Amino acid sequence: MPVTIRAAEEPLAKIFSNDYVFTIPRYQRPYSWTTEEAGELLEDFLPYLEDTTLPIENLDPYFLGSIVLIKGDGPSAEVVDGQQRLTTLTILLATIRASVPDMAQHFTKFLYEEGSPILGTSDRYRLTLRERDAAFFQQYIQKEGGLASLRDLSTPTSDSQSKIQKNAIYYLNRLEKMTKEERVRLAQYVINRCYLVVVRTPDFDSAYRIFSVLNDRGLDLTHSDILKADIIGRLPVSIQDSYTKKWETEEDNLGRDGFKELFAHIRMIYRKRKLEKTVLQEVREHVKPTNNAKAFIDEVLIPFAQAMNDIRTATYENASNADAINELFGWLNRIDNNDWLPPAIWYLAHNRNDSPKLLAYFRDLERLAMGLFILRFNINERIERYARLLTAMQKGEDMYAPSSPLQLTMDECNRIVETLNGPVYNITKIRMPLLLRLDAVLSSGGATYNYPKITIEHVLPQNPDPNGQWCKWFPDQAEREKAVHRLSNLVLLTQKKNSQAQNFEFERKKIEYFARKGVSPFVLTTQVLQEDEWKPQVLENRQEKLLKKLKGLWRL
Repeated sequence: MPVTIRAAEEPLAKIFSNDYVFTIPRYQRPYSWTTEEAGELLEDFLPYLEDTTLPIENLDPYFLGSIVLIKGDGPSAEVVDGQQRLTTLTILLATIRASVPDMAQHFTKFLYEEGSPILGTSDRYRLTLRERDAAFFQQYIQKEGGLASLRDLSTPTSDSQSKIQKNAIYYLNRLEKMTKEERVRLAQYVINRCYLVVVRTPDFDSAYRIFSVLNDRGLDLTHSDILKADIIGRLPVSIQDSYTKKWETEEDNLGRDGFKELFAHIRMIYRKRKLEKTVLQEVREHVKPTNNAKAFIDEVLIPFAQAMNDIRTATYENASNADAINELFGWLNRIDNNDWLPPAIWYLAHNRNDSPKLLAYFRDLERLAMGLFILRFNINERIERYARLLTAMQKGEDMYAPSSPLQLTMDECNRIVETLNGPVYNITKIRMPLLLRLDAVLSSGGATYNYPKITIEHVLPQNPDPNGQWCKWFPDQAEREKAVHRLSNLVLLTQKKNSQAQNFEFERKKIEYFARKGVSPFVLTTQVLQEDEWKPQVLENRQEKLLKKLKGLWRL
């Protein structure tokens, strides 16, 4: 018997009535609208209210798009697509209710149907969020008085709850700038003149087909949301709840954008090639997570998500070597690409409890990644190299053999040294990570670089006064131009550049610019402060010493 799919245009007065009891299914993504999206929704309504002489019923209607529901003849409706709008509209109605307290009873009925002690019924909410957020939403948004407590709530337990809080506070602050009459008129317009097209079907399969068509065409949900519906939906019903919680725990830990990025790295780990289609298509084709959904979550998603989180936040834990491993994660994260992440995730996930093995591997991965970074390998070259590394690791090859893709070749080492010995300041992308890495080596560990502002300064100025001390020390222009952008002439500062100070003579520059209150947190800068003069031979000696440090660090 064919399944009937129905679609009808409904005003919000009908949507938030006894005709619908919306629930957000466990496979849905968390609530994710920010104040930007929530603000745009409210601002879209306001122009319709500018002509206060027109009755509400004569104002132009506003179309909010479509929602997709699994719904039979009763009011129960599972939201397959549309949770962001329904949740945000509920927040808006709750905040209007709070801003016109003498009319609160007229708004409450759009948020929940009050229970009756006479009939023995409980409150029935118009919208129930996912299990993790449902009680929070009821307590702070839907119930009267909840918003007053929400303002003072400092630590929501999830990213979705934080967004609910921020959007509610945003609406409250915006409504405070409106008169009571404007607030009531806004509510009247939203309830009576705003419409949704409700697409309903009685079973999951047909609703999911609609969902997939809408979202595979680039609307609303991300590939991680669609894969969640794919994978969780293939599990036995008896374990769907527990595995949804596992999934959402990793999603919360990584954050929405990080979790979406994770699937791109999983795709690379399996595919080992540059993306040719979409992440969604290639995960389905090459990872095949629905073939064994339980194993995918337990053996791939969770360990890879935890590994990615440890790497990105540098929070790996172990009784030994954890500090050294996390320091390497910190340096890897300063590189301007994340193509190194798939082999990093794979290796950490498969060797989590062997910290000596991890330390050896990540020392060499940082060496490789920084080497490719310094040589400015393009994306195709990087992907090809890391694909070979993934293949070698998964085959159990020796990662420390000279021919391993983890190891720099002799030619690459020579080219890196040549680059480091040249005008590195001109290579914009590498200069700051490189100088910070060099400073850390000079400090022998223990240095931190969490300053709000770090800049690079030339000791010998780029454009010195022709009649000043600098040009007496460097009379040959060619020699001066060769020296100015090399490692030996660069220092780090925790302050903004000062165009006037940049051309100070050496002694004055050291005192007034390079050292704040007589001290610098950077070894690179402190070494310069100890010099009495800044002549060509000083720079040559310094260049040799700095280069030797980097060659020793990366075995060049």
